[in-house]
Amino acid sequence: MKKDESFLGKLGGTLVRKKKAKEVSDLQEEGKNAINAPLQPSSTDIHPEDTLLEENAERTMLDPTSRDDSKFKELLRVLIDWINNELEEERIIVKDLEEDVYDGQVLQKLFEKLSGRKLNVAEVTQSEIGQKQKLQTVLEAVNELLRPHGWALDWSVDAIHGKNLVCIVSLLVALAMHFQAPIRLPEHVSVQMVVVKKREGILQTSHVTKELTTTTEMMMGRFERDAFDTLLDHAPDKLNVVKKSLITFVNKHLNKLNLEVTELESQFADGVYLVLLMGLLENYFVPLYNFFLTPENFDQKVHNVAFAFELMQDGGLKKPKARPEGNYIILHIHEVNFSSSLLDLLFCLFVLLTEP
Repeated sequence: MKKDESFLGKLGGTLVRKKKAKEVSDLQEEGKNAINAPLQPSSTDIHPEDTLLEENAERTMLDPTSRDDSKFKELLRVLIDWINNELEEERIIVKDLEEDVYDGQVLQKLFEKLSGRKLNVAEVTQSEIGQKQKLQTVLEAVNELLRPHGWALDWSVDAIHGKNLVCIVSLLVALAMHFQAPIRLPEHVSVQMVVVKKREGILQTSHVTKELTTTTEMMMGRFERDAFDTLLDHAPDKLNVVKKSLITFVNKHLNKLNLEVTELESQFADGVYLVLLMGLLENYFVPLYNFFLTPENFDQKVHNVAFAFELMQDGGLKKPKARPEGNYIILHIHEVNFSSSLLDLLFCLFVLLTEP
């Protein structure tokens, strides 16, 4: 009799487990249908954990149509190239942001490189607890840096470790903009997010738009303004006096090559005059194969300006505030700050050459 009761008990337990397993399977299927229905056609893979929600809980995920958006793909490519360039000395190669960034190792190294600050974290962490602890330390340092500047901190330890691509991208864009990364972020990148909520046992879905980048002008407008920016805004007449003095200074040297400048912004935009000016100021010949004397496209102009920056640093100047990206020599990539950055560079050269 006991054997029969034991057998029936086991049988009953097996049936209960099968019933629970079927409930879980049905719930997963319900979640997939709820998510996929408004997204037709959709071939995305929905993780089971994305649909298993507690009552009143919600989860957000990237709409599969946004994942294939050309601008979003371009943003991912730019960010990956930037990270790999920054961490080249660390021999770290990122191929996929979701798979290579979630554990905190890349974010730690990137933040340390950009900020010049060493974080007190373990170098290698394999366990989930260790990875989240590292992420916590890294994100605390990032948030401490960005919060005073008004950034929306749209990321968390759980989101990053959960491979939330939108949160990862938002964090990287914020870091790139704050540290004035020499990259050109694509403008007006937005993605659709699917929000899944559970109400009274039923999964409900909705869509929200998440803006990742705006215009270049607005993004670069976060950077510090200098004395030339102030002059441009409040005393343009005095600024014109400064510009005339700098034109006289530039022509004093470029005239040796039978070159003359009448308009700083347009004639210096492709970097050619900057390269030639550095050679004249430092008394050396710049081989023509090192730069493009008649640049034909954007990349060649950026190359010229970047090369001129290297020559300036070799000549004793600090790393220029301006960036070779954007409209060539522009830091903020709009007309006002174009003038500011160019004048800042030429003024530094003027001071360097007139110091005793």
